[in-house]
Amino acid sequence: MRVFAFPFLLIAGTGFLLSLAAHVLALPGKAMPGGGLVWALHVGIFLVWIPAILFTRRKLQNVPRGKQMDAVLRDSPLWMRRTVKILFVYAFVNFLLFMVSTMGHPKPAGAAPPAVIRGFSGHWMIFYAVAFVTFYSIVKRRDEGSSKTPVKSAAEN
Repeated sequence: MRVFAFPFLLIAGTGFLLSLAAHVLALPGKAMPGGGLVWALHVGIFLVWIPAILFTRRKLQNVPRGKQMDAVLRDSPLWMRRTVKILFVYAFVNFLLFMVSTMGHPKPAGAAPPAVIRGFSGHWMIFYAVAFVTFYSIVKRRDEGSSKTPVKSAAEN
């Protein structure tokens, strides 16, 4: 399963970095290089989320719904788990600010303004980050049933 997870890990990592770049550029109101190509990040989420759900299905089979995120993140380093949680809060606050800042404004014609990219890219970052951590956990996870201490050979006893 690890071999199949690795390409998705790379796609999710690339998607996260590109969505972060789009977000950082949108914050001061800069136009996106490539124009409408930035919307490919919206579609790319499905490239990593569908496999992430399929890969974690068995692992989450007997886990209560409220504990599933912890179960998915369990095999990742502490800093990754904390970063994902911070990104969740940031995405929520970013979305609220986006809603408040665009409320009452007419719908833009043509290319999306940076404020719209900022609103969407906050969500892109969290989706790609969680997918990345999910695939990272799969790639780095110890085999089921392996112990933390190595088994000694007969020669070492």
